[in-house]
This record gives sequence, C-alpha cells and structure tokens, in this order.
Amino acid sequence: MDMTATTVIEEIKHLPRTEQSRVLQFAFELARERQLSGEELAILAQRMVESADPAEVKKLRDEIHRGFYGE
Repeated sequence: MDMTATTVIEEIKHLPRTEQSRVLQFAFELARERQLSGEELAILAQRMVESADPAEVKKLRDEIHRGFYGE
C-alpha cells in the first residue's frame, strides 16, 4: 500500500498525545539532518549571485533558506 503525506498526517491525528510528541521529535530531528553544510550553502549563494534569472534567484534563495534552517 502506498502511503501519502495526507494519509500519514491523518494517522498521526489519531495517535495519543505522547505518540504525537514522538512523531514531532522525529520530524524536528529529520529537519536538522537535512540542513546543508557551509560549503553547500556557499555554492548555492554563488549560483544565486551569478544568476540573471529572477525565477532561478528566488528558487535558489528558497533552497538556501531551507538548507540553512533544515526545513
């Protein structure tokens, strides 16, 4: 059976609060693990500075934000 985010979210809503807390803790840990290194952020920043395409600049800025905060 394929699980979608919507299915998982609905299942989480039905968990007891203690189990929901464990899920939240896992989600925060996962987000931290997805943070980019300084070198990776620098490469993205350089690409953003060199780009003349506003759409690409926005995409790169968003990627840097996610990579910095681990979102």
